[in-house]
Amino acid sequence: MSDVATSEGLDWATARGMGALAQKMGMEFVEFSLERCVATLPVEGNTQPVGLMHGGAYVVLGESLGSMAANLHAGPGRLAVGVDINATHTRSATSGVVTGVCTPVHLGRSITVHEIVVTDDQGRRCSTIRITNMIKDAPAA
Repeated sequence: MSDVATSEGLDWATARGMGALAQKMGMEFVEFSLERCVATLPVEGNTQPVGLMHGGAYVVLGESLGSMAANLHAGPGRLAVGVDINATHTRSATSGVVTGVCTPVHLGRSITVHEIVVTDDQGRRCSTIRITNMIKDAPAA
């Protein structure tokens, strides 16, 4: 698929939607292209009982960005589905908003790998997520 400009990519992502879970968590797309996808997630409402950002919330942010980016790469008539995800949490956000920045590691015909770096309001890395997606033909409508 040819490169999609950020505004076109953001229009594509917005029209496709981020899914009920991401929407319920308050995720918002900021930037979307084949080279870089960015979304934010509020800490409030996505915490553990002790007030720290839930590790699963970081993973939801990462998987949402990585899967959407893989589907943008896959193009019409193709579907990207996650086959592996891992996360290393190195800091806990306690307030404000975290930002996920997704960049491709590998964009192949059948497999994509993306890295998502999640930072807090001060730009400190909180989590590093890697997702692998398999690309296949979309099911017949």
